Amino acid sequence: MSNGTKHVASHASLLRDVSAVAPSPTNSRLDAIVVPASRPNLQRIIELSAMLSVPLVVLCSRQAKWDKVAARVEATFGARALVVDVPRDYQLLGHHHLTSDKTFFTASAERSSDLSSKRNIGLVLARLRGWSKILFVDDDIHHLRPRDISRFSGSLDRNPVAAMTSRYFPDNSVVCHARRLAGLGQDVFVSGAVLGVNTQHPAVSFFPDVYNEDWFFFAQHAAARSLPKIGEARQDEYLPFADPERAAREEFGDLVAEGLYALFSATPGWEAKDQLENAASETYWRLFIDDRREMIWETFHRLSAIQDRTGADPSSAQKSLLRATEQLELISPELCVDFIQRWRIDDERWQRIMPRTGTSLSEREAMNELELTHWISCGYGAEPRPRIPTSSSLIRASDRSTAPARV
Repeated sequence: MSNGTKHVASHASLLRDVSAVAPSPTNSRLDAIVVPASRPNLQRIIELSAMLSVPLVVLCSRQAKWDKVAARVEATFGARALVVDVPRDYQLLGHHHLTSDKTFFTASAERSSDLSSKRNIGLVLARLRGWSKILFVDDDIHHLRPRDISRFSGSLDRNPVAAMTSRYFPDNSVVCHARRLAGLGQDVFVSGAVLGVNTQHPAVSFFPDVYNEDWFFFAQHAAARSLPKIGEARQDEYLPFADPERAAREEFGDLVAEGLYALFSATPGWEAKDQLENAASETYWRLFIDDRREMIWETFHRLSAIQDRTGADPSSAQKSLLRATEQLELISPELCVDFIQRWRIDDERWQRIMPRTGTSLSEREAMNELELTHWISCGYGAEPRPRIPTSSSLIRASDRSTAPARV
């Protein structure tokens, strides 16, 4: 058990690598590709969906303007999409997660992200529409191949979830990027960046509003070592050390997720329920926080040695590590236990508010149910309408039929 209190450089033992398995000959297909979009460059994903004849759902906010996305879809031959504007502070189904408490917001250095909310919208929309299989793809992902999509579709016939890794550019936290820069061992794990979900599974989980939200979403499958890895995708490069505050915003979610998965790695053969019970131990988190502090300082000093040896300047990485340690000092073992307990309660509550399997609403009915007022169905095969949406042609609540009762 003591090994579970140490940082684990690789969680590959928790995966089933099926990337070399030939795509299933099944005729089943994805029902939709869901993109939680906050950046404007979506042309790659629009073209991929058109090539595969798989409809898109684009959930837009921030720099991704829904009317401009709809125009791109219209301009791409064969593309079809449901494009939705997700308002700031949107609350899905009027439900507030316990893990969204202000205490955890403070522990995450007031991190502001709507990624979890948009992914949860995708899950509920799929249930409302009666879809079986969706693929979440982040807006910075590229190099997805039709063969990969076919493998996802076949895998979801047999598994509740399946995912890909992003090794080029590595999908890691700031602290883990610093470990790699320092020459320390650091792997990448599958993520929500390319994540397939069988939404008709009776116990589909949810994405909590915390960094590493995807690790919590598929934690039960990782604990059981039954999480399929489909292959590798690529994400756009960015500068992980450009803003030290990024490390602070990630620290709480990275700490709790890494601690949870270290426990999974140290307890093979245990039931997921027993592993999660052990994760609700203040002693465990006290030891893991101590180890993480030592791990970050080891990384910091290794970076200094690189500078002395090569003349390279790792100062930006070191500033990020210092900011991570400052945030770590604000996080107590009790807070980690509290998050784990509330996350488990949230998951139970989520099962009760999720629409029933077997539901099959129209797009308009589903948008009514979700109380999303700005949306449009556009592109090839969509219902005819006058033109691309403008301020005078938005689809608003007043234009819609009465929402159906909660299902």
